Amino acid sequence: MNTSGDRLKALLREVHLSASDFAKNRGVTPQHVNNWFKRGVPMGRLNEIAELLCVSSRWLSDGRGPKHPPANYLLEGPDARKALATREDTGKYLTGPACRPEKTDVEIPLHPTFTSTERIRLSLHTLETLNVNPNRAVGAYMVDNSMTDIIQQGATLAIDRGRTQIIDGEIYAVEHDGMLRIKYLYNRPGGGLRMRSHNAAEHPDEYLNHEERFEQSFKIVGWVFWWSTLNNRRPPVPLDEHLLGWEGSKSEPEVGN
Repeated sequence: MNTSGDRLKALLREVHLSASDFAKNRGVTPQHVNNWFKRGVPMGRLNEIAELLCVSSRWLSDGRGPKHPPANYLLEGPDARKALATREDTGKYLTGPACRPEKTDVEIPLHPTFTSTERIRLSLHTLETLNVNPNRAVGAYMVDNSMTDIIQQGATLAIDRGRTQIIDGEIYAVEHDGMLRIKYLYNRPGGGLRMRSHNAAEHPDEYLNHEERFEQSFKIVGWVFWWSTLNNRRPPVPLDEHLLGWEGSKSEPEVGN
């Protein structure tokens, strides 16, 4: 989108508004709007149209800066709802995706094996990059050391329940006899599989045939697409004591003579 006309055309698509309807809303002819698409939005109309579509006038003009104004751009307080309703009724503002603040992150629930009601926050960009539907994502915690050193014990995980087909060597979350386990999975003939841990010295490979998968209530929850990293090698204790001593000295008031 190199011109303000290109950006205007894209914004109208976002709010599902035709050029004719937009022209009617602005009190101009459709030809005027088509000219804006080709030649750019007139300087005298930039602020008006930017406010109408809830975007920054600078962004609409030259594509620089944030697309949407800051959150405090809209009215706040008890009169905000009334004022916004009036604006929509008069046609001063349009509603639709272009007027919604850009969502930068999402919260996903923990897998049901965890009783906590807390949620895990992930970047929306991360989900979109990996084509993960937020509604299919669940969180978990690494409860053992079977995947050390790639996933540390206690790390936070995110699982895509939409990807359950085994791709050899990928990391999956599985339910196995009521336990949630994190393993590399490999296909084997006849519907069997191999579960491999990164920490193979302590957790040898496990093999299940098709019948054992059924008997042991084995289920693939989904592909593990994200995990946090932890540094288990903490600095020596004297460093902590030094910091505590420094903070304590700051909080103690000076006593005059």
